[in-house]
Amino acid sequence: MLKDKVIIITGAGSGIGRTAAETFAKSGARVIAADLNEAAADATVELIRNSGGEAEARRCNVTDEDDVAAMVAFAVKRFGHINGAVNNAGIEMSNKPVHEMTGKEWRNVIDVDLTGVFYCVKHEVLAMKATGGGSIVNTASSSGIRATMCSSDYTAAKHGVIGLTKAAAIDAAPFGIRVNAICPGLTLTEMTRDRLMNDPTFSVALEGIRQRHIIGRFGETTEIANAMMWLLSDYSSFSTGSSMLVDGGFSI
Repeated sequence: MLKDKVIIITGAGSGIGRTAAETFAKSGARVIAADLNEAAADATVELIRNSGGEAEARRCNVTDEDDVAAMVAFAVKRFGHINGAVNNAGIEMSNKPVHEMTGKEWRNVIDVDLTGVFYCVKHEVLAMKATGGGSIVNTASSSGIRATMCSSDYTAAKHGVIGLTKAAAIDAAPFGIRVNAICPGLTLTEMTRDRLMNDPTFSVALEGIRQRHIIGRFGETTEIANAMMWLLSDYSSFSTGSSMLVDGGFSI
């Protein structure tokens, strides 16, 4: 599905990002696995190479525009162009009600989960514009569709990602670039298992959140990665500006 396509993935050191990187490589893509944690990015690349795939690691802080520009330039220098990107790097909510959240906590989530996506989209569009187009997938969330308690920072950021995706799709369309968002439900990753599910505030709401996933369970990273792959591929050639729900019915 992605044979010989060059794909950048941020947040590729763990969770959905790592699974996506491995999935794309198995489909024939050449992957740039970017992560703030350089050792984690290296580990993802090692997994891909050990399975016969092609990948390069890159440390990237998505809140630093110069770092993002350098990541994209690295990919273009290494492979000659980029065909696709998944802007997946993100952090969880602060798990505080809006009246208890500090400005620093708010900015931390917005900077990574929204502004970081903007920087990536900007520089990916510039690179794709120069080489004939491509496909960009932004990781939003079911929280971009509806809210949960103690999540005003995360909910605002993910609603922002959906709005950014729509507007960027309009701007990028003349250059043959499609921009879509994917909206996972709660997915079983290191972040959700090790941090959110162990947070007393979040754990109180956990059963209710599970029940709102009408399929009756949380998502697996492979289910999200497969949907991302479709959006990156030519099979989705008539889709742009969309927000694809992969959330077990959470948003119904």
